[in-house]
Amino acid sequence: MNRSVKKLWNWCTSVMVALVVILALLLVGVRVAGLQVFTVLSGSMEPTYPVGSLIYVKKTEPAQLQAGDVITFLLDEDTVATHRIVEVIPDAHDTEILRFRTKGDANDVPDGGLVHCKNVIGSPVFAIPALGYVASYIQSPPGTYVAIAGGAFVLALVFLPDLLSDNQTKKKQRSAAARME
Repeated sequence: MNRSVKKLWNWCTSVMVALVVILALLLVGVRVAGLQVFTVLSGSMEPTYPVGSLIYVKKTEPAQLQAGDVITFLLDEDTVATHRIVEVIPDAHDTEILRFRTKGDANDVPDGGLVHCKNVIGSPVFAIPALGYVASYIQSPPGTYVAIAGGAFVLALVFLPDLLSDNQTKKKQRSAAARME
């Protein structure tokens, strides 16, 4: 491989490896920092969190929450929602127990039920629009296979020049040895 092609090849593979590392950090690495990652599946919080956004949620103490804050919470065992608090309601018998009336920014009326403080996962820290589509795709079986194949392809691209240069060096050594005979 001539030098300009090799430089271009190295630059392209370096960019691809960097993109894969950044994507891995955005999808998995943030968990080390104590953040949970969720994909926005409905338009109830638009324009704050558009459909397909990936939101990063940090655990928050319910006592610190107030009206106007956005929270991510469990609706039931399988459903997570992110809505804005419109009212904090302390329990009549135990003031340490809080309930929150929530509403999606794009919704006209507040949610039907109250959110118990034990169901609060946390508050979104930041969001990346459209990255949720990638995360959802990678978590489905075909997307998982594509991601694994893509990772293998990037690794192959990184090591391919070395393999090709080793083969070319061996061929040159053989031809030089054959000429000497």
